[in-house]
Amino acid sequence: MQAKESESPSAKPNIKKSEFDLNKTKMNYLQYYPVDIVNGEGTRCTLFVSGCTHGCKGCYNQKSWSFSAGVPFGSEMEEQILKDLKDTRIKRQGLTLSGGDPLHPKNVETLLPLVQRVKRECPDKDIWVWTGYKLEELDEYQRQILPYIDVLIDGKFIQEQADPSLVWRGSANQIIHRFKI
Repeated sequence: MQAKESESPSAKPNIKKSEFDLNKTKMNYLQYYPVDIVNGEGTRCTLFVSGCTHGCKGCYNQKSWSFSAGVPFGSEMEEQILKDLKDTRIKRQGLTLSGGDPLHPKNVETLLPLVQRVKRECPDKDIWVWTGYKLEELDEYQRQILPYIDVLIDGKFIQEQADPSLVWRGSANQIIHRFKI
């Protein structure tokens, strides 16, 4: 398994997102799994967001490419995620964000406050994020989310490098960055 221990990125000041209109960038999500043992270590809550512009050949979740796919993410879903993470009947290790691409700027707008809240209210839970962007490709706006996540799996899926034996990755180019844990 290709894993890279990364230093925790320093917190960046909040970047004004003047190029984004709140009414146009409301995030949608395709699926929420309150109990998931596939998308990260341990038992987790997993949210599959809508919207991805990478267009990877062979993508297993092409229905997530459209930003309008699924249903709007609102306060009810946010409350459900926090309720599930705090549920003592089924101990969850953390939250997984996948998609689509959680780090597309249209999704960061909604997910940054969510991960901030998760870390504030559930500091013992880890957060995993899958993205088609490489860590070094993230702009300042996207990097605002990094101080709140523990594991980032980066890189586009490349069908020619696909390997089903890889843990947490679909293709050999993708890198697992462990910022914390």
